[in-house]
Amino acid sequence: MANTQTEIFFDKLQSYIDNKELIKLSLTGKRDKLSDLKKLIITAVELKKGYCLNVVYRHNTRDITKNFEIAEGIELVAKALENDFVNAELLSKFTQLNLMVLPNGKVKLKTTENSAPAPLTLAHDNIKERLINTHGNIYLRELGITNVNWEVRREMSDKYKQINQYIELLAPNLSELKLTENYHIVDMGSGKGYLTFALYDYITNHLKQPVRMTGVEFREDLVWTCNSIARQAGFDELNFVKGTIEKTELEKIDILIALHACDTATDDAIFRGISSEAELIVCAPCCHKQIRKAMNVENELSYITRFGILKERQAEIITDSIRAMILEAYGYKTNVFEFISLEHTPKNVMIVGRKMPDLNPDKQTILNAITAIKKLYGIEKHYLETLLNI
Repeated sequence: MANTQTEIFFDKLQSYIDNKELIKLSLTGKRDKLSDLKKLIITAVELKKGYCLNVVYRHNTRDITKNFEIAEGIELVAKALENDFVNAELLSKFTQLNLMVLPNGKVKLKTTENSAPAPLTLAHDNIKERLINTHGNIYLRELGITNVNWEVRREMSDKYKQINQYIELLAPNLSELKLTENYHIVDMGSGKGYLTFALYDYITNHLKQPVRMTGVEFREDLVWTCNSIARQAGFDELNFVKGTIEKTELEKIDILIALHACDTATDDAIFRGISSEAELIVCAPCCHKQIRKAMNVENELSYITRFGILKERQAEIITDSIRAMILEAYGYKTNVFEFISLEHTPKNVMIVGRKMPDLNPDKQTILNAITAIKKLYGIEKHYLETLLNI
């Protein structure tokens, strides 16, 4: 279908790519009305291997995303216009081009100059500067946090705030560590990978440190999805494996993360971190059933714990306090603070332990204090004590 109009169109496309002015190219108007493929959305992204075209194949019930080298991507667009679509909308920083293939086979090209230059990132000017950028960030789009224009979806704004606060909280600790290409970070119970991807992104692209990262997740479908997204994003040293916190075989762990691990799974994670002498242990506990069930208060505190909700809150405080104290007993400088405010998620406590070689804790004094707390609440054993055999 080569003619003057299409040549102009593809010359403009090449020029926008070369000058990094391409915002979006959309192919619409199905030639085959029965086709499941509704639309192609093409944007430019900067990956480790260089500038590429990112193509979203929009079907009726799913999106498929692939990255192509520039020449290969442009050829794909040409073939798609030849065989699959009759309309193309090309949006650059200054100009919009609309190419239409008419029923008689002729091609019409309309050019519109923007009265005001379109921003390459369409995010609102008043959005707070974030450590995790949205524009061109493939994993954010594939996880549904941003749309094809790299704007944060309204319904995912809280999640975007959460991952940025997570990075902000960890940044001071990360800046003090000597990260190397052999450094191994493990995220236990990585789930959909929101925070796993964000941390890898921050370390490799913001701090410019080459590390290896492993996400451990029991649900095989999530493992497959996250590995697929990691490859699309060019995150070569980020891998996800199927397994559990307590049983997955891993190399030495330098940083251990366990966010929202339920009940004693947090203790399993802390145990693995201590056993591996991890330099940094990060936990955001979820549920505290073990201690709540073990409490048998027979003193004045029984007037508090007789109320279910207050007993639950007491159990949370005791469980996480003992976890923090045990980390301190094993040479970790420990801090407990709010992860993110309750308006975003009820799971809002984070425990961070940093291994300090020069720290010489009085282990027995700390263990004696734990014993006194357990006696006060009629608790026989904290599960982490059982794991560590103390």
